[in-house]
Amino acid sequence: MVDPFDFANFDTDPAPQQTVDTSYLDGLNEGQRAAVEAVDGPVLVLAGAGTGKTRVLTTRLAHILNTRPVKPWEILAVTFTNKAAAEMRERTAGLVGPTAADIRLGTFHSIGVWMLRRHPELVGLGPSYTILDTDDQLRLLKQILTEQQIDTKKWPPRGLAAVIDRWKDKGLRPDQVVNLETNGFAHGRAAELYKIYQERLLDQNACDFGDLLLHPLTLLQANPDILAYYQNRFRYIMVDEYQDTNVAQYLLLRLLAQKHKNICCVGDDDQSIYGWRGAEVGNILRFEDDFPGADIIRLERNYRSTPHILGAAAGLIAHNEGRLGKSLWTEDDSGEKVTVKGVWDGQNEARWIADEIENLQRKGASLQDIAILVRASFQTRDFEECFLNMGIKYRVIGGLRFYERREIRDVLAYLRVINQPNDDLAFERIYNLPKRGLGAKALDTLRTIARDLHLPLSKAAEFVVENEVMKGKAHKGLSDLVDCFTSWREQKDIIPPDELVETVLDDSGYLEMWKQDKTSEAEGKRENLKELVKALAEYDTLDQFLEHVALVMEITADESADMVSIMTLHSAKGLEYDSVFLPGWEEGLFPHQRALDENGQQALEEERRLAYVGITRAKKRCFISYASNRRIHGQWQSALPSRFVDELPAEHIIEHSERGVYSSQRQDSDTATPAWRSSSETSHLASILEKRSRQNRQMVDNSSKPVKGDSGGIQLADRVFHQKFGYGRVVAKDGNKLEIAFDKAGIKKVMENFVKAV
Repeated sequence: MVDPFDFANFDTDPAPQQTVDTSYLDGLNEGQRAAVEAVDGPVLVLAGAGTGKTRVLTTRLAHILNTRPVKPWEILAVTFTNKAAAEMRERTAGLVGPTAADIRLGTFHSIGVWMLRRHPELVGLGPSYTILDTDDQLRLLKQILTEQQIDTKKWPPRGLAAVIDRWKDKGLRPDQVVNLETNGFAHGRAAELYKIYQERLLDQNACDFGDLLLHPLTLLQANPDILAYYQNRFRYIMVDEYQDTNVAQYLLLRLLAQKHKNICCVGDDDQSIYGWRGAEVGNILRFEDDFPGADIIRLERNYRSTPHILGAAAGLIAHNEGRLGKSLWTEDDSGEKVTVKGVWDGQNEARWIADEIENLQRKGASLQDIAILVRASFQTRDFEECFLNMGIKYRVIGGLRFYERREIRDVLAYLRVINQPNDDLAFERIYNLPKRGLGAKALDTLRTIARDLHLPLSKAAEFVVENEVMKGKAHKGLSDLVDCFTSWREQKDIIPPDELVETVLDDSGYLEMWKQDKTSEAEGKRENLKELVKALAEYDTLDQFLEHVALVMEITADESADMVSIMTLHSAKGLEYDSVFLPGWEEGLFPHQRALDENGQQALEEERRLAYVGITRAKKRCFISYASNRRIHGQWQSALPSRFVDELPAEHIIEHSERGVYSSQRQDSDTATPAWRSSSETSHLASILEKRSRQNRQMVDNSSKPVKGDSGGIQLADRVFHQKFGYGRVVAKDGNKLEIAFDKAGIKKVMENFVKAV
C-alpha cells in the first residue's frame, strides 16, 4: 500500500493500459451504465432513492482504474461517513483487487486531516497538533467568555460554538466575518470572540472539528504551489451525497477539480435534509454553472419501493420549486396504496399503529422490518408507553429512549428527591443543576456532614443552611434549593403530578436554563420536557409515576434482535424497511413551525424533502397519520392535518379517519374544516367536528392558571371543572386548598387556582 505521507510515491507517469474484463457492466441498467462509463469531464449523477447509487459509485471507481491510464492514488473519492467509505473500498476491492486500498478514499474531514498532517506549519500549526473534541472546545470557549467578562448563563459556550461552527461551515475565517451578521450573540461580539478563540487554538497547537475543513481551504487558497500539486495529483474526483455538502466542502472540491475537471458528484437534490447543520442544497443545483458542459445523468429506476409508494412521494416532492427534477419508476407490481389515517389524539395514534403492527405480525411480518419515523424526538414517548403495555419490542435508533434522555433524567432526579429525601444519587445529580454556586467543594462538605450525622444529603443540606456552615453564594444557592424542596413536598399530595412538575421546572430554573441555551439541540430538550409534563398528567400520584418509570427502565433494558425501530426522520436517511409508519403529520409539527418561522420558504422545501425521504424508506407498505388534538405542555391543542397530506396524489393513497374515509382538501382559511368523501355523513360529521372544536377551546381556556391570590369565588358545594379530573363538586375547603368529589375521578385534593367554577 502507498504511504499517504510519502511524496516520493507520487509521480505522473501513466499506468500501462491492459486488456481488462468489463463484464461488471452487464448487470447495470441503462442509467447506471451511462453514469459508470461517463468517466471524463464533469458529471452530475442525480441518484433517486433506491436506484442503486452505491453500486454505481463502486463500479465507476473500478471502471476508471480498468480503462484509464491512472494510478489508484490519483483518484480522490469522498464520502460523508466512515461506514460508507469502508463499504465503498470493500466493494471496489471486490472488482479490482488489492489496488483499491491505494485510492485516496475517506470522509471530508479525514481528507482534511491528511492534508494538514503534510503542511501544518502553513496554517500556523506544529507537528502532532491536537484535534479538540466537543467537551474541550466548550471548555476553552467558556474560559474565553469568562475572561471577557461575558455572562455564560445568558451567553452559554454552546451558543458561541454554534455561531463559530456555522461560520466555519461557510469557509469563513475571523477576518472575513467582522462585518457580517453575528446573530446578536453577546451584543455583537461573536466575531471578536471567534478571533480570540482561533488565536488560542493556535497557541495550544490545536484545532477543532470545523478547522479540519477551514484550514485545508485556507491552505489551498493561500498557497498556489500547494494547490497546483493537489490539482495535478487528483486526476479523478468522486463525491457521494453531494446534496449534503456545506459551503466549505463545496469550495474545496471546486478548487481541487479545476485542473482536470474530471469530477463526478452523486446526490439527490430531493433528499437534501441537513440545512440545519450547514448543508447547502444550492451546491447541487448550480453544478452546471460551476462546470459548464457537465453531463447530467438521472438514475430513476427504483429497486426498493412499490409504484404507489413512489407515486405518492413523487407527487409530494413535485411541489418543491428548488429541484432539478426526476421521475422514479419501478417494474414491480403496484402493491398497496399509502394509508393515510386521521386519529383523535397522540395516544390513539400510538394504539392504531400498535394494532397495525400486530396485524402485520399475524401475517408473518418480522418486527425488524418495521419502522416508525417521527419528526421530533418527543413523539417517541407515546409509542414507547403503548408498546410496553402491549408487549411489542422496540428499539430507539440514533438516540436514547425517552426516559433515558439527559433532560428527562435530570427532572426525574428532582422528583425522586421530592418523593424520597434519602435518594442521595438523585440529589447529587441536581444539587447544582442548573448552576447555583455549589461546586465540588460544597458537595464534599455535604457528604462529610451527612456521614457524621448519619443523614441523607438532602437533610444534611437543611442542616448546613440552618447552621450557616457555608457562606456567600454557596449558602444562598443551597438555601434556595432547600426552600424549593420544602415547598414542593408540601404541594406533592395537594396538586396533581403534572402541575407539580411544572412548578419544579419553573422554580428550579431548569426550564429557563434550556430557554437560554442557544444551540440547535435546546428546542428538542424543551419539547421533551413538555412531553414529560404530559406523561405525569396520566397518573394520580407522583408515587405511581415513579414506579411506572422504574418498571419501564427495567423492561427496556431487555434487548432482542427482532424489534420495531423508532427513530427521527433525519436518522432514517439511507435505511429501508418493508413497512414504515409516519406519525404526526400536522401543521406546526410537520412541517415544523419553528423551521418555518426562521427560514420561510427555504425551510418549507426542506421539510417537504424530509417527508419525501420518509415515504421512500418504505418498500412494501407506508402508513401516514395525523392527530386532531395533541396535549402540549398540559394543554390540549387542536391541529390541522399537514399541508403535505393534501399534496399526496389521490390515486396513490387511501385515507381514513376515525369515522370514515377522509379527503384532506384544504381551504385557504386558517379555520378551514375537512371535507368528507362520504356525502351522506357531511352534515352529521361537520357538527361533530364543530362540537369537538368547542370542547378543545374550553379545555384550553380552563387550563389557564389564574393569577395568584385570585380566589375565583369558589365556595363549598360549587360545581367546578379541572382539566385532568373533569367536573366535580367542592366538598371541603381550607384556604386555597380544595377537596373535590369528581364525577369520574373520585375525591381529590387540589389547589383552588387549578380549577374553574362552572
